Amino acid sequence: MNVNSLNQFWELVQSVWMEGFLGIDVATLITALGILMLFLILRGILTRIIMHQITFWTRKTKTTWDDTLVATLEPPVRFIPIVMGVFFASEYVSAEGGAADFFLSLNRSLVAFTIFWALMRLIRPLGQALEKGIRFLTIEMIEWSIKALRTITILLGGATILEIWGIQVIPLIAGFGLFGVAVALGAQDLFKNLIAGLFIIGERRFRKGDWIKVDGIVEGTVEHIGFRTTLVRRFDKAPVYVPNAFLSDNAVTNFSEMTHRRIKWMIGLEYGSTIEQLRKVRDDIENHLLNNDAFAKPDEVSTFVRIDRFSDSSIDIMLYCFTRTTNWGEWLAIKEALALTIKNIVEEAGTGFAFPSQSIYVENMPDAPELFPLQTPEQTTR
Repeated sequence: MNVNSLNQFWELVQSVWMEGFLGIDVATLITALGILMLFLILRGILTRIIMHQITFWTRKTKTTWDDTLVATLEPPVRFIPIVMGVFFASEYVSAEGGAADFFLSLNRSLVAFTIFWALMRLIRPLGQALEKGIRFLTIEMIEWSIKALRTITILLGGATILEIWGIQVIPLIAGFGLFGVAVALGAQDLFKNLIAGLFIIGERRFRKGDWIKVDGIVEGTVEHIGFRTTLVRRFDKAPVYVPNAFLSDNAVTNFSEMTHRRIKWMIGLEYGSTIEQLRKVRDDIENHLLNNDAFAKPDEVSTFVRIDRFSDSSIDIMLYCFTRTTNWGEWLAIKEALALTIKNIVEEAGTGFAFPSQSIYVENMPDAPELFPLQTPEQTTR
């Protein structure tokens, strides 16, 4: 090792130190990193200052939804010091040429990311405000709108950042044209279910929490209406993910939209019941329905208590009425009370309920032993 070699090594170290990264000397890069670290350290303080100022403005209003907006915006606000740190660090570097273009694109990208992130987070509280303020919009419509707006915001944000870095989005989309056609052909069911979901929400066939039944497909409670499928929870608590096309193309019974719940019984009385007993049972049941507020009145719904037919083992009284409640548990309790009342009415009338029975009438028995008369024919004619 000689003096020339040491000089060459020292010149190499100086060259690396002076050129650094993208023509920026290492000392400047270290200082820039220090500026960035300073903003990271002061991140909590800067966030509290910004949030305190925003909260001070919102306290002057009487509404509460703006307070929700402030809480929603806190994560993007916490990211602002990082953006500021990168900006001031790049400004200190004072890069030129390609390095200047790189830092400019980086700063613009971070600003665009923060703006679209904040917009995406603002969509949900705005949707909740619409839910309270606009009554003709259902929860499902608002949820779909929120999802669509969030997706659009993400796509616009991504396109903006790509444009900042010089990547043209429109030619890129055109380049994927043939691929998009192939995907569209293979995703026909996806688009069909998507359109079916829009029709379901637009027609308001059912909403979240409704009890529905589709013959041969599913019966249960709707928990979520998605873009492609609807989650229906069966009564055994098993989840069923039903494609929206099945719910759009088939008849859907929505039990939750019932105005009343029906009770239809055939009450079989014994054939030995008299006309007076039959009339008393019929009239007492009818009076009970008319005087009980749990049942809808005849001017609202059809209500019948009539002696209907002669069955094989009973005289049947048809009971046809509706309860005011549509809740299944309350309806079962009303039915139980009605059954006990009818049993008491039948017993007070002095008759009883019929049960299935058969009577056999024998005209002759050819294999039976012959019975001899106690008197001869001559004796009986005397």
